[in-house]
Amino acid sequence: MAPSPCAICKTNRALILRPKDHSKLCKPCFISVFETEIHHTITTNKLFHRGEQIAIGASGGKDSTVLASVLKTLNERYDYGVDLILLSIDEGIKGYRDDSLETVKRNAQQYDMPLTILGYDELYGWTMDQVVEQVGKKGNCTYCGVFRRQALDRGAARLGVKHVVTGHNADDVAETVLMNLLRGDLPRLSRTTSIITSTPSAVSTDPNSHTNIKRSKPLKYAYEKEIVLYAHHKSLDYFSTECIYSPEAFRGSARALIKNLERVRPSAILDVVRSGEDMAKLVPGSDEGCGGVCASAVPAAEEEEGGCGSSNGRTAGGEMATMEQQLAQNEVAAENGLEVEIKSSTLSAPSRKGKKPKGVAPSPRKAPKQVMGQCKRCGYLSSQDVCKACVLLEGLNKNRPKHSIQVDDYAQENTTSGVHSVTNGLKKTHIEVD
Repeated sequence: MAPSPCAICKTNRALILRPKDHSKLCKPCFISVFETEIHHTITTNKLFHRGEQIAIGASGGKDSTVLASVLKTLNERYDYGVDLILLSIDEGIKGYRDDSLETVKRNAQQYDMPLTILGYDELYGWTMDQVVEQVGKKGNCTYCGVFRRQALDRGAARLGVKHVVTGHNADDVAETVLMNLLRGDLPRLSRTTSIITSTPSAVSTDPNSHTNIKRSKPLKYAYEKEIVLYAHHKSLDYFSTECIYSPEAFRGSARALIKNLERVRPSAILDVVRSGEDMAKLVPGSDEGCGGVCASAVPAAEEEEGGCGSSNGRTAGGEMATMEQQLAQNEVAAENGLEVEIKSSTLSAPSRKGKKPKGVAPSPRKAPKQVMGQCKRCGYLSSQDVCKACVLLEGLNKNRPKHSIQVDDYAQENTTSGVHSVTNGLKKTHIEVD
């Protein structure tokens, strides 16, 4: 069979079967289409303005690496006039984050961008290895997700940056929409489906406050598989190992469901995203009714980040890595005139045990409306008096071994001679006990 021509240029041989719509494209046309769609997302949603300094949340993974590469390309091509820098968070996971940060350092040199790295130990007095040692692997993503979100904001505030972009893609957003539906938590849909989340300045009178940080997702409508394809064909340097703690995350269940739907209907991912956007407008307390204030402070960890960006909760622990290996093999096949088709790995469908139990239908539940304020301890935007991060830290510090007790100075001022350290609003007193 003669090779198929590219659906766009009609001249080059088609090498890529695009996952989003199954159109057959050549390599140059795929790269051009991918970049053009990201540019359209940026301009349509007015994500950037000239003269703005933007921090890219860089983890070294495929999403943040592609985001940095695309933004650099588009900024030069379309003259956005923005200043791009890299901001990385070191969760303190040996054998994972320490290796990925080496990739980030190389990216900083390759893209000629300044790089700042902040660690959990510096910000909170705990590394994720220490947290997991204390609480176990089950539920550890809750700690990491909450800490990571605040860490990015605190890092941006230190740098004087008011805008942080993250590499969340369409798969991530669709997974999060399903997670909230499965949990019956509709009020969070507004935040999870919004491409921009920001804190109105009225919430904080301090211009340097870490609660006044704008967040955006330029890759919101980009498929994860297409991000891998782009990284592969652009020969980008990124880290593909999965987080050693993430397989326990609830997100893995939603991801398996999304992948099953995608196999049957390729547009399912964007369909779920669009449906989530439409449902969010109908929920009390959404951006439509409160100008974004209510939607900007959802404290749950798994709503956006499970500590390791978009790599958390992978079902098989290496689905995208397997795809990368297949891409390398396809390079050889392409030279022989064959088309490259990206297929989803086979996922077993859940068995149906029994019928739906009979009973009286529950009465409609009224969705709560969040009232935003600031955490009394650290000043972070929160719908509660004490934010989720401070609550988690309090629990960790109570169970800290006797020889190294960490006292929260928001609750009391300790006069015992110790070592005081102020970390971007989190003041701690370390007391060494004999």
